[in-house]
This record gives sequence, C-alpha cells and structure tokens, in this order.
Amino acid sequence: MKKIIIAAFGLVLLGSCAKDFSNKDPKAPSIVPSYALFSSAEKTLSNQLASANVNSGIFRLIVQHWQETTYTDESNYDLGTRNIPQNWWLTYYRDVLEDLQAAKDLIPTDVGSADVQKNQLATVDILQVYTYYILVATFGNIPYSEALDIDNPFPAYDDAATIYAELLARLNDDITALDPGNEGFGSADLLYNGDIAAWVKFANSLKLKMGMLLADSDPGTAKSTVESAVAAGVFESDDDNALFYYTTSTPNVNPVWTDLVESGRKDFVACATIVDDLKGLNDPRLSKYFTVDANGGYSGGDPGASSNYATFSKPTETITTPDFPYDMLDYSEVEFLLAEAVERGMNVGGTAAAHYDAAITASIEFWGGSAADATAYLAQSSVNYATAAGTWKEKIGVQKWIALYNRGFDAWTEQRRFDYPVLKAPSTALSDYPVRYTYPTNEQNLNALNWKTASSAIGGDEVTTKLFWDKF
Repeated sequence: MKKIIIAAFGLVLLGSCAKDFSNKDPKAPSIVPSYALFSSAEKTLSNQLASANVNSGIFRLIVQHWQETTYTDESNYDLGTRNIPQNWWLTYYRDVLEDLQAAKDLIPTDVGSADVQKNQLATVDILQVYTYYILVATFGNIPYSEALDIDNPFPAYDDAATIYAELLARLNDDITALDPGNEGFGSADLLYNGDIAAWVKFANSLKLKMGMLLADSDPGTAKSTVESAVAAGVFESDDDNALFYYTTSTPNVNPVWTDLVESGRKDFVACATIVDDLKGLNDPRLSKYFTVDANGGYSGGDPGASSNYATFSKPTETITTPDFPYDMLDYSEVEFLLAEAVERGMNVGGTAAAHYDAAITASIEFWGGSAADATAYLAQSSVNYATAAGTWKEKIGVQKWIALYNRGFDAWTEQRRFDYPVLKAPSTALSDYPVRYTYPTNEQNLNALNWKTASSAIGGDEVTTKLFWDKF
C-alpha cells in the first residue's frame, strides 16, 4: 500500500491551495481504485515478459532466438554486470504483486455486488498465481508466505515445491469461484475485457501448464492436475489466446517497439541457431520471424559472438510495430502440452500426433501463415510426427521452441524441461547453460541470512543449480 499512499499524497499536494494546506482538491482521489491497480499490474506483467531490454529479461538470447551485435555479455550468460536478476525480481514483487495485492485489499470496499467482487478477487488471484509461477520457475525458493509485508523488510524464503503446491490449490479455488454469469473488471481488464468465461479457460490452461512442469518431479500430481484441467476446459482455438493488446500511442505501446525502434538501437540480429533450423525445415514462419539479410536470404549471428547488424537478418517488423500484442498463453502451447500428456500416459484424449499437428498449425496461422502452409510443412518427413528424428521429447521440444518465438521466458522454461533443442555453447560463455537466475544482489546484501538459508536449501546460488522440477 505504500505506493498508493505516496501517489495519493502527491496528488493532494499538487491540488492544494498554496496558503492553506488543509484544503483538499475534490477532484484528487484519496486512493487509487482497485480496477486501476489491476490494469496496471496486467500491463506491467505483459511489459516485463515482452521487453527486449537486456537489463531484465534476456531469454531471447539465452534460448538463441536472437543474438547481440556489439555488446555480447548477455548472450554469454553474464547476468551480473547489469544486475539482471534484481531487475527481474523487483518488477514482479514491487510492481506486479504489490499492485495485485492492493487491488485485492480494496475490492471489498468498492461499489459492486458480492458476486462481481467474487469474480474480481478470483481474477486478481489468478494473475498472482501466474506471477509467482514465473518467480518460482526463475529462482526456486523465494519469499512467499512473508512476502508483500511492508513491515517485514527481511522475509524468509519458502520451499519452492511447497509454494507450487499452494499455487495449484489457489488456482483450483479461483476456478471454482469464477462465475461467467456475473461481471468482472469490465473494460479495466486489459487481457479479456471482463469476460469471465475466458478467464475460466485461461485459468484451466494455466493449470495444465503448471501441472506439466511437475511431470518429471511429481508424476502423480502432474497427472491429476493435467487431467482435471483438461476435463474442465482449456483453450480450444487461437481465439482463446491470452493476448495483451498494445496501442499505437505511448506509453501504451509494445515494449519491443520501444526498445528497438523508438530508441534507435541496433543491438539485435537473428541467431544462427534458430535461423538454420527454420531453413533446414523449410519452415513458413522464417519470413514471419525475421527479415532478409544483406544478400536477400536469411542468416543469423553465431551465439555469443559480435554480429554485424547490417549483415544478418533482424527481428521482423511485425513484432516491432507499436501495437503488436504480447502472447501470455496460447492455444498452440496448450496443444503441445496435450501432445506431451498423451506421451506420458495421461488421459486427455486424442493422439500425440494429432495434438502436435494442431499445435504447429495454430502457431503458423497465428503468425500469418495459412492452413495450406501448415499442411505442407507437416507433410515433410523431417517434421511429420511419425518420421521426424528423435524421441517424442526431441520432436515436441524442438517444435515448441520454434513456436515460442518472441516468448523468451516460456521458451527458456520449455528448453530446460525437454533439454531440446540442444543449444550450441556461446563463444565466450561465463558458465554452463543457465537453468535459473541467481538471487538478486540486494537480497545477498540486505537479506543475507535468509538468502544464505535459501541458497543452501536449493543446492547453491548458481545459474547451474537445477530447480526442484528440473530432474534431467
């Protein structure tokens, strides 16, 4: 609540009479409404995931979708120079979770029926679960039970597996609480415009995604979670995708446009890893993902090496337009999860091949390709599920990595789960492949005792320390 109080205080001062500071401007709000905090949290969450700023989320580089031109520290797994983990951590705790918690605290005081407020509370909680999922999947053990308490500047860290179980329980409660017969946040909901039926599908699809993360560490819980999510109803087409729509006017624009176009930066080109794979597979998304290079073809820079901006392909203008939406969860991802579920013996219906085909088709169509493009692509022996090389993990892992282009964090998470594709070590890597972010420097300096305890509990505060769900 500190942030709200400061904001309101500033508004009151600005609107006050110069000679009588007890006067109050009747137009100045004494507190920020819950719906404004919810909107702000949605936007900040999307911005953080979408951003190409190397001070925070460098996952497009880690998974070798993009490559840097001049400054290659991040491509070589340097997380410390820019204090990247701290920026990632602070944005979620300070700017997303705090806003969501403040919204949750204010909802009971707002004008509105109890049924509407119930939907609003559940919607807020779903985004809190989503945010904590990101933090757990990034760091492992994190502050949870003692988090967001302004009176406790030194929160203890909770066990990641215990947090995860609580998040799934919360998600189940939220799904039960949602009632499509009543309204939610309406137009203040920048993700689904207050459509509670859409939130039900989103919550079930998130539950499917979170359940599958446990497939190697806790197969029983994974199976029951996945099966119940699918039975309740997950995404069924691209129409269900959780897209955060930006506008053509600042400050509500696509962060990639801000980072690459408005700033005039020429920091990124395509990475050779994904370009070579797309070319080798005759993938119709190649021209949707990247521009042509200086020779009229497609090429990318080698991982970790300096790459001439003028020489190589660049991220396509499609994703650098001001109003290009960020994709927080989509139908293609759901179908890949279902393909995996079938291979793991879960009762979700259909065949692995059919779900795999649907996932790839949805991705191609999302990026502007046609159904005919997808059919031709899937007919190739190198892509067809029956004939493509490798185990089911390799087939699904490689194609999911391709489909998750521009969704760096999710691509990183899936690469850690499948261990496919096998990525080339960068030219001057500071470490082996990072499977987590290290804890922020502020935590090490200011919350040292709890940081040491958490670091010891997970097996060391290193980028190579595998998290509880990452068994292979």
